Amino acid sequence: MRIGQGWDVHRIIAGRPLILGGVTIPSDFGLDGHSDADILSHAITDALLGAAALGDIGMHFPDTDPQWKGAGSAQFLAFAAWLVRDKGYEIVNVDSTVILQRPKLKDFRIPIREAIAKTMSIEVECVSVKFKTAERVGPVGEGKSAEAQAIVMLEKRVI
Repeated sequence: MRIGQGWDVHRIIAGRPLILGGVTIPSDFGLDGHSDADILSHAITDALLGAAALGDIGMHFPDTDPQWKGAGSAQFLAFAAWLVRDKGYEIVNVDSTVILQRPKLKDFRIPIREAIAKTMSIEVECVSVKFKTAERVGPVGEGKSAEAQAIVMLEKRVI
């Protein structure tokens, strides 16, 4: 068994879509970033890569590479899932948390879980997504940024 942890943060800005786990959330703002700034997909991608000792998202998809400008982060997540399987691991589960002061996300839990599961080719029951505010504390609580955290468990395939 291997466990990996991932974390991501992006600034909030007007004029961009808010994308979490590959799902566009109705909002008057989005997140600033080189790609689509999907903090949830980024955190899970890093957790997968970390669990299998395959580096981090910046190694595989550097923000200095124009190829990834505006890219959908679901492709990063799908690639990381493929990499860990290629190394002989199966994905057991994902536990993740999005920390965002607004908008309220509870109505998007199922679509986000389904999108992540589909992207990673795992059962939706293996994906947990939780939502928290920062209780108006710090940059997230002040509405300046958003964060996501993720933990994944991998199991070595027995041949």
